[in-house]
Amino acid sequence: MASVEFKSVTKSFGDFKAVSEVNFNIGDGEFVCLLGPSGCGKTTSLRMMAGLETPTSGQILIGGDEVTHLHPKDRNIAMVFQDYALYPHMNLADNIAYPLKVRGEAVANRHGRAREVADVLKIGHLMDRLPSQISGGQQQRTSLARALVYPAKVYLFDEPLSNLDAKLRLEARGFLNHLQRDMGMTAVYVTHDQAEAMALATRIAVMDQGKIVQYASPIEIYRRPATTFVANFVGNPPMNLVEVDGTQAGGQLVLKGEGLAMAGLPMTDAIGNALASSSKLTLGVRPEHLSLTAAGATNSISAPLFANENMGPESLVTIDRGEGARVTARIFTDDHLHVSDQVSLSFSAEHVHLFDAMGKRIPAVGE
Repeated sequence: MASVEFKSVTKSFGDFKAVSEVNFNIGDGEFVCLLGPSGCGKTTSLRMMAGLETPTSGQILIGGDEVTHLHPKDRNIAMVFQDYALYPHMNLADNIAYPLKVRGEAVANRHGRAREVADVLKIGHLMDRLPSQISGGQQQRTSLARALVYPAKVYLFDEPLSNLDAKLRLEARGFLNHLQRDMGMTAVYVTHDQAEAMALATRIAVMDQGKIVQYASPIEIYRRPATTFVANFVGNPPMNLVEVDGTQAGGQLVLKGEGLAMAGLPMTDAIGNALASSSKLTLGVRPEHLSLTAAGATNSISAPLFANENMGPESLVTIDRGEGARVTARIFTDDHLHVSDQVSLSFSAEHVHLFDAMGKRIPAVGE
């Protein structure tokens, strides 16, 4: 296994910068997810690691060695593609053993190794079948087996679970999580599904418009999102973001907004610096940190009910503050609510997140 490092990597297609001045490192044995919406640059970054794209500028290192212009076959990496890319005319044994075949391994050796990996992935009994004769989940495991059959420095995954149904995706995710930790492989995994990234990664690189906007552990990204973009992208439902006006009074931060009833927050230098630039702030609260309360309660936000979605063990209660500005709470009660009811949702000051006018996180007390 090996580390991976990007040094000021940029990739342009004509005038369009798909990846812009990206710097990050992946430690030996880490599982890193590149997370972001379509077009953010995550797949382009992965393809540059694989050697399928060449950076316009910058350097890529694998195991401390520069590979920026090295041919894919000389990088000792393995890749699992979104569509699995299995050869339809080959049975599973030949598909899995193919990386060994192109490296000149003897037939007996490569089929023996293919059988070992297939048994670990619980598809050893399917070796004589063609890809068209097995399920999507089995095809996914075959693609994974082909990547694992030859020891590589780094394993790259390009949305490998996106073609599976919901149940198979959960099973495959758990299996991949176990396999990576069991093998200690260095893995880079591209996804737009934040649940996959949270479940699998040791660190997540959240990308937006060709840049990494936050690179941290899943729990750090969830609890302390660096920007409103990250706050809105990570979480299901995502963090509620409410635009407010902030002023300083009596050594406290006073926030005002439609339907918002809130006590003052302790002033800090970071908040003072943000207010010096603009009084426009964004208040963030996670849905699980909201609860139903009486009208007019301190630290609450009120608006007409928009939707009450019963999910079984919980309900998602959404209020509409007008012009598409909605707030969603995850409620663990069976309270009966009706559309157009005036609903108040309360929160604790310790669970409040603040962002400045540029959408950047304002550090909380003690951070």
